[in-house]
Amino acid sequence: MDSHELIQLLEGVAAGTIAPAAAASRVRPPSFVEAGGFAHVDLQRRARCGFPEVVFGQGKTAVQIETILKTLIKHDQGGLVTRLDPMAASHLKTVFPQGVHNETARTFRIAGPDADDPKLGRVVVVTAGTSDLPVAEEARVTAEAWNCDVTLLADVGVAGLHRLLNQLDRLGEADAVVVAAGMEGALPSVVGGLVGCPVIAVPTSIGYGASFHGLAALLGMLNSCASNVVVVNIDAGFNGGHVAGLIARRAGLARLQAGAPQTDTD
Repeated sequence: MDSHELIQLLEGVAAGTIAPAAAASRVRPPSFVEAGGFAHVDLQRRARCGFPEVVFGQGKTAVQIETILKTLIKHDQGGLVTRLDPMAASHLKTVFPQGVHNETARTFRIAGPDADDPKLGRVVVVTAGTSDLPVAEEARVTAEAWNCDVTLLADVGVAGLHRLLNQLDRLGEADAVVVAAGMEGALPSVVGGLVGCPVIAVPTSIGYGASFHGLAALLGMLNSCASNVVVVNIDAGFNGGHVAGLIARRAGLARLQAGAPQTDTD
């Protein structure tokens, strides 16, 4: 729970819309709960870090994922699942009709109690090519789950640099930028030289043989001469979106506390 959410909770108690006991349970939930005999679901992740635990779907059965999600929902957490295979996704859509499945990102999301709160922070997700969209979409869904205002700019790689330069206004509004790129991984360095905010580079495993399934892009990004570029693991869209969300939310909270608007208006 961040400072903004805590203030909202205390205001609810003061207004009489939230019972003190209910507020106390939200401030200090149990640390974890056993789910199905195979998982210990971390219920204090939200209080410690501002975001609930995320379910990594790869290697888990549909029933295991369902059980973990039901545990999170029972404790008013919402839920995000990443790296979800199609069969598990079909099962979850039947069990949780309120959830949203993103086939490209391989994610499944059940909105938490703060889903209708004002957006905090601005994240721009950029892809070098259309082939990078699955990783970029995972980053977008993650940042949106953290209640950020997210814009996706797809297929603006260095092979046609004018496409990126045409988006400078949108890039300039960002509190954090996520750049997903494969091949030689040059795009984050270019973006880093155009914006005054952190750039989270996500190397993707897209490319021909010498790209070594994303290793060439990873090494290129790690050697970026743009000093505002940091790098996460290959195909780690969730990590990129998560870090961008952390940065953007802090910037958004600062504007909110200062009375500034969260988004620019004409």
